Amino acid sequence: MDGEPSKLGRYHSTMILIRFLRRPICSLCAAFSLLACGTTLFADTLPDLGDASESAISAQQERRLGESIMQQIRSHRAYLDDLEVVAYLNAIGYRLAYQSQDLRFAFEFFGVDDPSVNAFALPGGFIGVHTGLLVTAQSESELASVLGHEVAHVSQRHLARLIAAQQKAQVASIAALALAILAARSSPDLAQAAIAGAQYATVQTQLNFTREHEREADRIGVQLLDKAGFDTRAMPVFFERLQRATRVYDSNAPSYARTHPVTYERIADVQNRVESLPYRQVPDSLDFLLLRTKLQARQMRAQEAVGLFDAQLKEKRYGSEAATRYGLVFALLQAKSVGRAMQELPQLLSAAKHHAIADTLGGQVISATGDTKAALQFYEEAYGRHAKHRALVVDYARLLLNQKRPKEALRLATDLLSTGINDARLYELQAESYAALGKRLQQHRAQAEAYLLRGSLPAAIEQLQIGLRAADGDYYELSSAESRVRELKALDADLKRK
Repeated sequence: MDGEPSKLGRYHSTMILIRFLRRPICSLCAAFSLLACGTTLFADTLPDLGDASESAISAQQERRLGESIMQQIRSHRAYLDDLEVVAYLNAIGYRLAYQSQDLRFAFEFFGVDDPSVNAFALPGGFIGVHTGLLVTAQSESELASVLGHEVAHVSQRHLARLIAAQQKAQVASIAALALAILAARSSPDLAQAAIAGAQYATVQTQLNFTREHEREADRIGVQLLDKAGFDTRAMPVFFERLQRATRVYDSNAPSYARTHPVTYERIADVQNRVESLPYRQVPDSLDFLLLRTKLQARQMRAQEAVGLFDAQLKEKRYGSEAATRYGLVFALLQAKSVGRAMQELPQLLSAAKHHAIADTLGGQVISATGDTKAALQFYEEAYGRHAKHRALVVDYARLLLNQKRPKEALRLATDLLSTGINDARLYELQAESYAALGKRLQQHRAQAEAYLLRGSLPAAIEQLQIGLRAADGDYYELSSAESRVRELKALDADLKRK
């Protein structure tokens, strides 16, 4: 689950894709005074898209634009910073993306902490998934059907075709609109539809996918589902459920149905395609069941979630005992009922057969009791089973650092990074460990890599320069750091030229 490809650092400023948002015009568009200065303020920091008369922007330009958007999204509180959910989404997403015949982007799948049912594609291979979609999906194949559809939008470069038709000034205006809408998300009462209506309608028209794009994404999405080993019939089933919800709730229809209109013709077309494919019954993975339950519990008040899972266990109303027990222990921990969480933990670990996600929660529960010795022993044993499970390794290394054992924490972070997993938190743990060991060059080198992954190229360069001034490394370490500074400075210069 933790083996998705690494990504380069994030840089530049921002633009917007309206489907990142949860609500329609009335609750989304506020603070539009930003638009007055937005075009001037952001025109020089947006990636240069070249001649607007071109039929398509290059893959490199599209990736840079996506990086710009992601820097803004990562800094927003709606960005889901959950290692297990992110690793799972990337595992499923790459299982689909690898089936694409034209994999020109390093895809990145990320979560948005939002209970609405939605997912969206950004330029350059970035795909966002609302937590509401994970909770609502009734099978892993249904979730995969949505991700496959979004992967197809990216692989067919539908976004590039739409963006290439816009003037640079319009793109800059969209950048300002991004800030206004992101601000409105945290304070919906500020929204003023009368101010925003015309601008929103224009941007939405520009960014909505065409019917042709939707049909193409459906067709290719079905192919990806089939090749990746999922149940292709999950796609029309999911679409039918969305359509029923749209008829029942009308203007309050699921967000995904509003941004990807589900028509009878579209459903019939997908059904015809899957009928020609062999039937495949695909069981849900325990990863899917556990994480869906985790997100379900997060969307409820802690005590309410405890009551729900207690009732399901008492009445044996569950599809997966392991997932329901996981939900109960997770909710108890959220409710700070640590004593009862400890009582329920053995049954969870037994039902889940010490699955990595269950073991990670177990470590958190034992740590919450304050029994450090027991927690360290549990993590040591769990690490032996799940040395590549990022969330568990991060928690274990953090506990070791808190116990003044930086050498061991450093080994955990370094070993996981050496497997190809590239994660800012691991580099931050490295930096803290090196600082505790008095190795300043290595400390700042690790911190530089963390900043780079979090999208701050100038801060990464500054950290390397601070480390070089410390001059406490050996010849190889100094040479490596100097080479990295030159590499990042060249990248920075190249970005500024473009």
